[in-house]
Amino acid sequence: MFSVTKADTCTKARTGVFETQHGAIQTPSFFPVATQGAVKGLCPKELDQIGVQGLLVNAYHIFLRPGVEIVKKCGGLHKFMGFGKTIITDSGGYQIFSLERLRKVSDEGVEFQSHIDGRSIFLSPEEVIGVQLGIGSDVVVPLDECCRFPTPKEYAHRATERTIEWARRSKDFFQKHKSSDVLFMGIIQGSTYSDLRKQCLEAIVNVGVDGLCIGGLSVGEPEDLRYNILSFIEGQAPQSYLRYFMGYGKPHDIVEAVSLGIDLFDCIIPTRFGRTGTVYTDEGKIVVRNSPYTEDSRPLDGNCPCYVCRNFSRAYLRHLINANEMLGPQLLTYHNIFWYKHLMEKIRTAIKEDRFAEFKKQFLSRFKEEQPITT
Repeated sequence: MFSVTKADTCTKARTGVFETQHGAIQTPSFFPVATQGAVKGLCPKELDQIGVQGLLVNAYHIFLRPGVEIVKKCGGLHKFMGFGKTIITDSGGYQIFSLERLRKVSDEGVEFQSHIDGRSIFLSPEEVIGVQLGIGSDVVVPLDECCRFPTPKEYAHRATERTIEWARRSKDFFQKHKSSDVLFMGIIQGSTYSDLRKQCLEAIVNVGVDGLCIGGLSVGEPEDLRYNILSFIEGQAPQSYLRYFMGYGKPHDIVEAVSLGIDLFDCIIPTRFGRTGTVYTDEGKIVVRNSPYTEDSRPLDGNCPCYVCRNFSRAYLRHLINANEMLGPQLLTYHNIFWYKHLMEKIRTAIKEDRFAEFKKQFLSRFKEEQPITT
């Protein structure tokens, strides 16, 4: 369950505690993505060293491979992964709907082709919840219909109605089959139409949920429109509900979204960027694989106390990346996840000390999405 501990006086930012059966999460927080049951490049011991509070695992991928029964036989998802903290499972709705030509949507559920072997699979909303309960998730998320931008209002309305009905069916199945203190979140859809967002929000709250996921944003819409929708949702949502912006995670976007009342984030960016030679620092993003860092003896970030910044130079890390050594992506991923965790800690401290507005101003003025190259 979720409780607010401090509200910022100048913005909508807030701190809180989100409790699951595997721990209490201090919010605002960022969850790394373990799509197929692993955070690419890091082992659970390293996640513990960094201080990661929880992970997002994709139920769609686990369902396809290795399958629910194998995870069950191995003692459930936490034991299977060797990770003892909170795990949220995404329903896979976004992944299924991103297939576009390979899926068919009806009121009964979704039929799609596996991206692994091409076989045809049908999943109902009930079956999606059954998968998540079967593998032992801490927080389950119902199947929803995600609309890309731009979406005609007529189609967005149908998708919103379907998302609401699927949430009702999912909650009924959840209530009948849950066997532990698992939490059930609802997803707010409605594209960029405020009346549809309000309709969906009110219906999902009435279903009875333990938190609100915000879906169908960051799918191509202009930034100002995205922030307007977030602000609208904040004004409509009961303050007692956790607000989780799924799949959203560039640093400047996180800071802006926190100021609009968002409590939880997940995104593949820090791990994907780490694998391709890109890291985040307090000054901005740098592409350390580039040639200007060939002789750069500085750490990635002079203000970062992580293991990587305390022990390795940009020159060495660039060498590893360009030599295709496995250690390179691992170290850069470690730094990025640590840096994100450290950013969320600084955000929480600023809110608690009633200086988040100033923190946001300073961060956004200093942070550059592409840092100028200097040596």
